[in-house]
Amino acid sequence: MRNLSNATPIRRERYLRRLAATALCFAVFGAGCLGLTLLAIPLAALVPGGSSARRLRVRRAIGRSLRWYARFMRAAGVLSYEVQGAETLGRPGQLILANHPTLIDAVFLLGLTPSSTCIVKQALWHNPLTRWLVVAAGYVSNSSADRMIEGASEALLAGESVIIFPEATRTVPGQPLQFHRGAAAIAVRAAQVVTPVYIRCSPSTMTKGEPWYRIPERRAHFSLRTGADLDPEPFRRGAPAPIAARELNERLLQAFTAELSQVRRID
Repeated sequence: MRNLSNATPIRRERYLRRLAATALCFAVFGAGCLGLTLLAIPLAALVPGGSSARRLRVRRAIGRSLRWYARFMRAAGVLSYEVQGAETLGRPGQLILANHPTLIDAVFLLGLTPSSTCIVKQALWHNPLTRWLVVAAGYVSNSSADRMIEGASEALLAGESVIIFPEATRTVPGQPLQFHRGAAAIAVRAAQVVTPVYIRCSPSTMTKGEPWYRIPERRAHFSLRTGADLDPEPFRRGAPAPIAARELNERLLQAFTAELSQVRRID
């Protein structure tokens, strides 16, 4: 908890109110995961259709629930947010790349593109609240680079959109971005188009290694902005796949670094 010894009574009351609201939001998230597991998965299985149709139903249920959850967090006073360019997301064969400053970045992206598959960390397969959901939705684990690339490529070639965080984990505050080459390898192999999403959060909260109860002194504001599409085809021409992936990865890292640095200077 922040040091409130020098805060005015009004500021202290507001802070404690937001802390309580944050705890409530985490509880609601857990209850929502349980509810989706008990309701969405069985209902998706009851409706006629193959495995692809069942996965899509579960994804849409997850996405709509997360969109509602983002609105709930805003109504509770935990955060505010703005989104620019959401209408360009979710196209067939689109690889959506985003930086990863906070714990809940995927909440916004999956809420905006409920039909998309997502590359998620392996820990979600071991969490009893999320395990059955990620399996039923057909999300792709990042536990193995080869299986991740193969799974995401298959989804893109099947006409799905795929969400990935190239950092593979949350950004370390104060440290430069570091992109793993897996996202670029997927793009070179199978993406029709690559679309960056630049995520900012001010003040910083829910960063890597930060406990949920260490909230900032004022409400955090999230900004998600969709950047210009990048065509991966030129990177495929005349270069072996590993070299093409390395060049594309460098291009993406430069674009994200330049964009996020520019925004910070404006602040």
